Amino acid sequence: MIDTTEFNTRLKKILDYYGLSASAFAEVITVQRSSISHILSGRNKPSLEFITKVVNAFPDIDLLWLLSGVGEFPKSTAPLPKVEPTQNVSNPISAISTDDASIERIVIFYRDGSFKNYSTNTAK
Repeated sequence: MIDTTEFNTRLKKILDYYGLSASAFAEVITVQRSSISHILSGRNKPSLEFITKVVNAFPDIDLLWLLSGVGEFPKSTAPLPKVEPTQNVSNPISAISTDDASIERIVIFYRDGSFKNYSTNTAK
């Protein structure tokens, strides 16, 4: 559950950082101005749609930081290390072996909103 008092503090930090009023912020993330006002006053809790719009509109905002305060704001701009796959397999499940448990499905989500779903294709 989100601590709304702490969430509001982080939301105010975002407004200050970008130099936006609550009204201007509402326009940027395409929500009604009253939504921002109600969240900042503590009347309403932020919805998933609201949080998603904030993170999508401002790439410097880390989702985990926005929700829980863990991490940093703005996001670190250090480039991520490039990871090259060690194997070229059509189904990553077949490349993983474990004695403890069987993997049923792997889903890879891409930044553009698309995803790739790999499953073992075994009926139960």
